Amino acid sequence: MKTFAIYIIILGSLVLFAQNATAQYKIQGNVYDSSRTYPLEAVSVLSTGGNGTTTDANGHYIINVGEKDSIWFSYLGKPTMKFPVVKMNDVNHFDISLRVNITVLKEVKVLPRSYKFDSIQNRREYAKAFDFQRPNAGTMTSIGPSGAGIDVDELIRVFQFRKNKSMERFQQRLLREEQDNFINHRFSKQLVRRLTALSGEELDKFMAMYRPSYEFTLYTSDYDFQLYIKESFEKYKRQKGF
Repeated sequence: MKTFAIYIIILGSLVLFAQNATAQYKIQGNVYDSSRTYPLEAVSVLSTGGNGTTTDANGHYIINVGEKDSIWFSYLGKPTMKFPVVKMNDVNHFDISLRVNITVLKEVKVLPRSYKFDSIQNRREYAKAFDFQRPNAGTMTSIGPSGAGIDVDELIRVFQFRKNKSMERFQQRLLREEQDNFINHRFSKQLVRRLTALSGEELDKFMAMYRPSYEFTLYTSDYDFQLYIKESFEKYKRQKGF
């Protein structure tokens, strides 16, 4: 009985230890400029446990951490001190202000073009080109009241070689333009300038040198996309000797 009791105590201790060792916290808060008035977007929030995220347009962030982790913030390549989770008074409202001055132009509103709206409009305007496909056995076959038959219009299209090639080239050009516009939408000067503080000719050189592919731009999360820009900027600085 004594052996069994000891076993139960040891087992309970191990379970308690495991629970404490795997304790997870969700920390959230807002990041502001030095005046604590304006929220900062695209601030990196990182933990010693390896997790990371960025602040949204409202300066808000949420990050999952372990009990023994610390978090820190990085903006324009300048990291803050590390903040241990165990010393936080309220993990649901861990706000911080960074030494950044925001210049506000009152009464000035800039309305950016809507990429999604422009894309939809372009698809509608050139729907015939986007939907184009070479005539084949499937498109030439039609089913009517009397059964299956040959679509004469599609049969005629089979022999319109020059027109078909021209339409295919136009379709490919439209697709390339759509992909380029999507890259421009995510890899924007506004975002790159905010993350690197580059401007003018240097900004143009950097964006031309490190312009991402369409596939990378399409499938990469916001955090990893911004991380790519920051890491590319470090390479750019080393190359330029900044």
